[in-house]
Amino acid sequence: MLKVGVIGVGSISQFHIEPYLSNEKVELVALCDINENRLMEKGKKYGVEKLYKDFNELVKDKEIDAVSICTWNNSHAEIAISAMEAGKHVLVEKPLSMSVEEALAVQETQKKTGKILQVGFVRRHGDNAKLLKKFIDNGELGEIYYAKASCLRRLGNPGGWFSDITKSGGGPLIDLGVHMIDICWYFMGKPRPVSVSGNSYKKLGNRSHIENLSFYQAADYDPSLNDVEDLTNAIIRFENGASLMVDVSFTLQAKEDELFVKLFGDKGGAEIEPELALVTEKHNTILNITPQIDNVAFDFSKAFENEVNHFVECCLDGKDSIAPVSDGVQVMKILNAVYESAKTGKEIHL
Repeated sequence: MLKVGVIGVGSISQFHIEPYLSNEKVELVALCDINENRLMEKGKKYGVEKLYKDFNELVKDKEIDAVSICTWNNSHAEIAISAMEAGKHVLVEKPLSMSVEEALAVQETQKKTGKILQVGFVRRHGDNAKLLKKFIDNGELGEIYYAKASCLRRLGNPGGWFSDITKSGGGPLIDLGVHMIDICWYFMGKPRPVSVSGNSYKKLGNRSHIENLSFYQAADYDPSLNDVEDLTNAIIRFENGASLMVDVSFTLQAKEDELFVKLFGDKGGAEIEPELALVTEKHNTILNITPQIDNVAFDFSKAFENEVNHFVECCLDGKDSIAPVSDGVQVMKILNAVYESAKTGKEIHL
């Protein structure tokens, strides 16, 4: 049995807690949150008796083997380091940290302690993503030399800590762009990034005055606080000559929300969002292929279940994680370079 504690019991934590409770090889023994009322509520809901307000106390608990970190971005690195130094395996929500320096410190601690550190790149664990990876690994797309991804919300600033740069580290780039960049980079074979050119805009704010449209709001939503960007776009160039274009927004004067991830190779192409589709060429004819699987679209809950179960296997069976700390470091380098490029107006070389 793997005995687990979850640190941070806000909205994202349910996607860790519920798969842990469903896994017969796991015992959820502790929860932690700085909000005492929320902590007590979740402890009662999930039948967990060990409740901590301070993560330092939880990681000292010798009964606990592993932790999930579901806190604000600004605490990810600190908690991950403390947990590994205390002998715990770690599943940390994306992004790994708020800076490259923090990410490197986490990586160094992981090497020193030998504990498992899995980054929460949940889109890698979707059933559709796992199937596409098989096609890519078997050469069906050939050399993937170009990718493009968008996650555009016209009214989607969730407020709360998401819109407080001291806690989040940024807006849609570090919240949504981290997923878009990571999943493309992962499918492209994780080539080394060499340069980044980005733009960031803060024109519309959180648009809390808009009526008759519902959208996701953080538990601590406060419309008066918003110091993150509305929109970021970037082009990323890789050592092998491949390139990636990405744009993400919390709020934009757009007709509707938009989400897509597209990959282009010399033998075929693929779309993974909003639904899995493949493109190939046979007998001088272009073919659009729709795989016959249950989850042709990304299933958020199922992907989290797969991610948590994969983490458990890594902890108990010594399996290699498909989202190791080194990947978290590299993605953080890209994110920071985009922000630096947007700030300076110059291309950043990595």
